[in-house]
Amino acid sequence: MAKTWWYVLAAIAALVLAVTIARGTGEPARTALPALEPGPTTTVPPGSPTATTGLPRHPNAVPPGFPNATSTGVRPGTRLTVLTGDRTFATDGEIVEGMDFHGFVEVTGRGVTFRNCVFRGGVADRVRPLLDTEHARDTVIEDSEFRPAHPSPSVDGIWAAATKIYRSEFTGTVDGVKAHTGTLVQDSYIHDLSWFAADPDQGGGATHNDGVQAFADQRGVHLVHNTIDLSTTEDPNAAVQSSADDLRIENNYLNGGGCVVNIDHTPLGRPLTGQRITGNRFGRDSAYDCPILLSSRTKLTGGTGNVWHDTGDPIPDPERHD
Repeated sequence: MAKTWWYVLAAIAALVLAVTIARGTGEPARTALPALEPGPTTTVPPGSPTATTGLPRHPNAVPPGFPNATSTGVRPGTRLTVLTGDRTFATDGEIVEGMDFHGFVEVTGRGVTFRNCVFRGGVADRVRPLLDTEHARDTVIEDSEFRPAHPSPSVDGIWAAATKIYRSEFTGTVDGVKAHTGTLVQDSYIHDLSWFAADPDQGGGATHNDGVQAFADQRGVHLVHNTIDLSTTEDPNAAVQSSADDLRIENNYLNGGGCVVNIDHTPLGRPLTGQRITGNRFGRDSAYDCPILLSSRTKLTGGTGNVWHDTGDPIPDPERHD
């Protein structure tokens, strides 16, 4: 009888191993496939992360009322179709739902919408994002997740332009969002970014992690009611780093970085216009006890209602230097 049970247990272990190997097997990377052929499917269970990378999720670390792991990302019960290989979406008005992308994704069409998707990327051969919408217009991303299967110093979450992002989660990349003109991030959760000691994009120095980075010569970057928490990222630069005009940071929970928010005019050599930081709550985990840093020629057109989260007291006046 003991020998019989040993054979049964061995058969079960072999079956589990076979299923595990099958799930980990993928096709070689392909570029810009013309159609979305069906792949394996999985269902997101209630209360469970879709990640298989071992990256942490901290729903209890976020203050009540702000986006966290349970209020962002793929909706529970969503059936995901796995797509392997790089993809380009060029068809105007296309709606993409329930896809689990194991490859890098680029959008060139206008009005493309992603709903309940997971962006995992692949092994990066250069600096690139899991999703690139820089060369598209009017992209919309809803209830989606950005969590790299192969974190590296070359992988960001999204490079976005003319893009609206709602209720989405970013984790495990170097930067969460690189924001160009017309980027809105709302009701989303950016946290636990990946730090590396050697980054070729930083001349071999350490990675320069930002939750959101908005660039010079860009405008209209709006961050509304998000959680951007870099407190658990090693040696991060800032929750928000910006040199863009018409920046609006409103009603967010912000934490981590050297200074939590860093606004810098120096790449342009002129004052920035339309800088508004209002109604935000700040954590205390900045390296220099510095909620906001403004460069010497930066002025806020709106800067009221910003408080420490733990006490509700007003934060100090911004530090000022280049």
